[in-house]
Amino acid sequence: MNTTIKILCFLSTILTFGQNMIVDSQSFTAQELIENILIDSNCIDNVTVTNVVGGNFSSSDQSYGFFDATGTTFPFDTGIVMSTGRLSNVPGPNTTLSDDDAPNWTGDTELETILNETNTTNATILEFDFTSVATEISFRYIFASEEYQEGNPNTCNFSDLFGFLIRPITGTQYTNIALVPGTNTPVKVTTVHPEIPGGCPAENEAYFESFNPSDAPINFNGQTKILTATAQTMPNETYHVKLVIADEQNFRYDSAVFLEAGSFRLSTDLGPNLLIESGNAICGDGTYTIQTNEPGTNNTFKWFKDGAELIGEINDNLEVSETGIYSVELTKDTCVLFGEVTIEYTENPIVFDSILVECALNLNGLAFYNLFDSNDEVTNNDSSIFISDFFLTAGDAEQDINAIVGANNFENSNTFQTVYARVENQANCYSIAEVELQVTNNTIFIPALDACDGAIVDGFADFNLNDITSAIADQLPVDATVTFYASEMDLSTETNNISGTFQNTIPNTQTLFVKIESNNQCNSISIVELIVLYTPVLLEDESFIYCLNSFPETITLIGGVLNDAPNNYYYEWLFNGTTTEVNTTFNDINEVGNYTVIVTDPNGCSSSRTLTVLPSSNPVIEDVIIMEGTQNSTVTIIASGDGDFEYALDNPDGVFQTENTFTNVTAGFHTIFVRDTNSCGMTEQVISVLGFPKYFTPNGDTYNERWQVKGVNADFNQGTAITIFNRYGKLLTQFTNESAGWNGTLNGQPLPSDDYWFVVTLLDGRTFTGHFALRR
Repeated sequence: MNTTIKILCFLSTILTFGQNMIVDSQSFTAQELIENILIDSNCIDNVTVTNVVGGNFSSSDQSYGFFDATGTTFPFDTGIVMSTGRLSNVPGPNTTLSDDDAPNWTGDTELETILNETNTTNATILEFDFTSVATEISFRYIFASEEYQEGNPNTCNFSDLFGFLIRPITGTQYTNIALVPGTNTPVKVTTVHPEIPGGCPAENEAYFESFNPSDAPINFNGQTKILTATAQTMPNETYHVKLVIADEQNFRYDSAVFLEAGSFRLSTDLGPNLLIESGNAICGDGTYTIQTNEPGTNNTFKWFKDGAELIGEINDNLEVSETGIYSVELTKDTCVLFGEVTIEYTENPIVFDSILVECALNLNGLAFYNLFDSNDEVTNNDSSIFISDFFLTAGDAEQDINAIVGANNFENSNTFQTVYARVENQANCYSIAEVELQVTNNTIFIPALDACDGAIVDGFADFNLNDITSAIADQLPVDATVTFYASEMDLSTETNNISGTFQNTIPNTQTLFVKIESNNQCNSISIVELIVLYTPVLLEDESFIYCLNSFPETITLIGGVLNDAPNNYYYEWLFNGTTTEVNTTFNDINEVGNYTVIVTDPNGCSSSRTLTVLPSSNPVIEDVIIMEGTQNSTVTIIASGDGDFEYALDNPDGVFQTENTFTNVTAGFHTIFVRDTNSCGMTEQVISVLGFPKYFTPNGDTYNERWQVKGVNADFNQGTAITIFNRYGKLLTQFTNESAGWNGTLNGQPLPSDDYWFVVTLLDGRTFTGHFALRR
């Protein structure tokens, strides 16, 4: 059965199928696929398939074979497909992931070498030899891949690999002809794709066809446009071709390359495609001549536009003047060579002449211009065109030579000078617009702007530049813009403009330059003085004490102006945040709280300080806690009142302590003193500390003649009962706090030296016992 009959039989079996591609891995041998399906020329001889590699699947499936897409939206009707997965997973719809592997399916080192890649796997390879009589061969193909993932950054990072490698049969160095047109870049997912938001910008987008929907005729997520692989050959020399595609890194996410049936043929180069997207389309109404560079007298030519023959066009070149796909069939020595080129036309930019008005910094008629300020008027705000450069002459603009350097800060050489803008579009088509440079010497008066110095008086302050704009509003044209610059150089170059709140960089006084523009034209240039006003310098915040016990007496607070006469300022006093009626340099007060004084000079600059008045008072002794009757008696004073207190015992002129407890206090009568640390007064009180002498000496020398409890008298510890016993418990005497004490006798007779015992009972129920010695 010949190949034509095979194809007819194959087609007859698919008429009942839907609009998806059909594949066949069994009807054609590899030799038939190359010699009878791919190649369409009787001038390509000695076609011999030398090597075939594919996936070793358990079924009869393969990774390459014949495809038929007749009646579908796929650009090729028939051809050969090579995949990194099962052939049966190539047809649509695009609803499953082609993600196949097979045992011992390795990659290809020659593909890795020529693409400078590593770690390929699942390589499908068709290798063959051929001999051509022409100087050029070509064939058309489409690359498709599951690794095209719309909106997914993986598209930027991962791609399977393929190559169409060719070399002379006697050579060893391959050339890869599966390249992005006009480049040496291999076609891959990562080199041909649109912009991936959040991932990467577009690369060679002109050659990307689409991300495929679910009802696509092939089961791959995306594909390129039709691309042409072209190789230069020596007539009658045998060449070796290696068609190879492989997964990279792992078997995941398969890819495929589709080769159009009959497209491997002799070709003639008609030059590059001239496309708007590529930036080399034909501009305006110009003409373009397509050359075959095959002027032989025995050669014959047929020219076509968009597939229709151009009757009468039989020369070796064709002059065109409109967009179209132009092709040629060149018959040369009975061999037919084919060539095709796409020519697109685009309009030259529509431009408008413009006038730029700039303000002269002096009266010589010269000014600095940002020539690009004319862009909106020249292009009429058309964002698809742009000014590429400016030129001093129209001739230079036409030839695109001697462009003005520094066009954003160009100084005119004479009044009413004209420069020329070259305006281009994406296809590099251009038009020339005239820009007339005019000069104005307008100025307006701008009053100085004052600002008060800050808390630190250093000559620097914040200025609200919007106040300047408001002050001159009645002098401004409609829709004017006001721009401020700190230096004349910044003004001339229109750089480092300032706005909003500005702190002067030169202390005390600084000049700013003001440019006023309307409709992108300079209206006037003026200056404005920034003046930093003196701010009152005051004493630091302070704290004061008011003795509450001195009310209604007053203390005086002062505004605290330094280095000037206080009467040169205005005063406002606030008490606890509320304004008072006091407006003098001082404030007599008798109430505690926070007093704030705002001191304002005649220019309206003010400073403030806060004076905090804290309470204090004469202390009140609320209680005295006495631990008595021991060798280490203590006295603790409980005092109340505003303020801080300190304490002394017996000596008001001695040392006071901050602790309110005294230790080791001797028995007897004492005076305690409590005073306010802020000198708001002192309180005193007499106290009694009980104590019991350890001995007495009734020997008639008038010293220590009687034994009596210390700390008792008619005023303290009244009703105290004292009972004396000898060591045997015999009652010797009884007396009270009002007594002079025991004289050491019993019934008028002196008792001997010995230890005697006592019991002291207080009215509050406390009882103290102990003993003492009588010594004679």
